[in-house]
Amino acid sequence: MGPTLLTALALMLIIEGIFPFVSPAAWRQTFLRLASMADGQIRFIGLSSMLAGVILLFVLS
Repeated sequence: MGPTLLTALALMLIIEGIFPFVSPAAWRQTFLRLASMADGQIRFIGLSSMLAGVILLFVLS
């Protein structure tokens, strides 16, 4: 499980870094809009992201 978890972490970091590397100005604007959202909206985005990940893991395994 260790190497698989580290591989998943590495892939997540690569994917997270693509957008700010390719378009830093758009990333900054997106981040500023996210920072101005209410806590409930941010929680909903986080929950949606987690559910999408769980569904993707379920489908792939």
